[in-house]
Amino acid sequence: MTIKDLKPANVWNNFYLLTRQPRPSKHEEKVRAFLLEWAAEHGVEACADDTGNVIMRAPATPGYENRRGVIFQAHMDMVPQKTADTVHDFEKDPIETEVVGEWLGAKGTTLGADDGIGVALIMSILEDKTLEHGPIEALITYDEETGMTGADCLKPGLFKGDILLNLDSEEEGELCIGCAGGLDGTADFPFRKYPTPAGQTAWHFEVKGLQGGHSGMDIVLYRANAVKILGRVLLPLLENYGARVAYMKGGSLRNAIPFESEADILIPADLAPEAEKLVKGICDDIFAEYRDTDPGMVFSYTRKAVVPQYCIPRGVTLRAVKSILGCPAGLMRTSSAFPGLAETSTNLAIVRTERGHIIIHSLMRSSVNTAKAALADEMRCVFELAGAKFTTSGGYSGWTPRPDTPIYTVICDVWKQISGQEMHVGATHGGLECALLGAKYPNWEMASIGPTIVHPHSPDERVKISTIGNAWEFLKALLKAIPA
Repeated sequence: MTIKDLKPANVWNNFYLLTRQPRPSKHEEKVRAFLLEWAAEHGVEACADDTGNVIMRAPATPGYENRRGVIFQAHMDMVPQKTADTVHDFEKDPIETEVVGEWLGAKGTTLGADDGIGVALIMSILEDKTLEHGPIEALITYDEETGMTGADCLKPGLFKGDILLNLDSEEEGELCIGCAGGLDGTADFPFRKYPTPAGQTAWHFEVKGLQGGHSGMDIVLYRANAVKILGRVLLPLLENYGARVAYMKGGSLRNAIPFESEADILIPADLAPEAEKLVKGICDDIFAEYRDTDPGMVFSYTRKAVVPQYCIPRGVTLRAVKSILGCPAGLMRTSSAFPGLAETSTNLAIVRTERGHIIIHSLMRSSVNTAKAALADEMRCVFELAGAKFTTSGGYSGWTPRPDTPIYTVICDVWKQISGQEMHVGATHGGLECALLGAKYPNWEMASIGPTIVHPHSPDERVKISTIGNAWEFLKALLKAIPA
């Protein structure tokens, strides 16, 4: 079975078309052009605003002209993550999907169901002339994953409707009415490379096979962080074995828990055998700690034939590694309003050496703005004490839940009619564009819903096939039930 055999055929076909369009964040040119061409072919009114968001519209069907206007919203970009052994260019290559049991995934890459499924549902609604509904508008934003740029740049006054249905949630049967805010942090350790001393052996350390995942949704699962693991291996080598580092890298996206890291390490020849035993012991201990959350974890520590000519000063590397181990990472606090939901967290997301700098990126999240600010200060203090320059950027506030919003009753009633089950109302620790859109359109009643997607932002991303049909039937019924 392939994606082309799945039902409902209209939704899956539209998602398949999206998998053919390269659409990593900040490279949405091709998918934007595709959406506008698709709209023209299907007689759907569409345009791009002056920043690059795509806006579509469909008039009310006869008899529904007096219903309240609905704006469906999703984002066109996707997180470009792949396993180390997968050859894939996200700016050129289509996503190759595969059906595994009751799930659809991708072959070695992220699937892009976040938020391609939301876009596909919107396309299916707009092209279906048999549906009964009031006036519909659609907002498909760009660059959601690396800054929510499209939502941030959206101008007020473009929409007539006052009900926003965000289709970027990832659990069937859940109505999301709030989200955390976020803030990016960057630490910079500048250095000047110097010639490698004589008598060194070169080793390549690598960790891969971690589960990674969405730094908002999956942070509560306490999965291993590849950047932290790299720090745990490097610290004793630097402190006790005279090690030097020529290169290190871990993680690739601020909003994805890092699942791979690597480093080129220089060890004095007479200490290399003992250092190798130490690394093996550390890796055995780490695997034992995370065997339940990351059973696929794999370590390698291999001798390199060629010794690098230059390396990073040991003092700079040691300060950077100590800050990696000393700074907060993971879940900080859970919510008192929604038990089990993360309130405050930080994702130690990326470390890399480039052009004379060790750069460390993190993403701090909280549904409480003061807690987010306090966490940023905590991170800043750790890195500044280690001698780095620490800056923050890309901050956005959370979306404050308003449980008495009228449209929530309609949504919950329709879901119960369709599924026979009560809808769970809550909030998410992930970031949603509703937080930014609500500030521009304060009159909107906003809700976020969606089918079940697991492990977004990682190559293990999958969507549960049955929930797509359920979402389609639910949205059709909901449109019909929107009040005047």
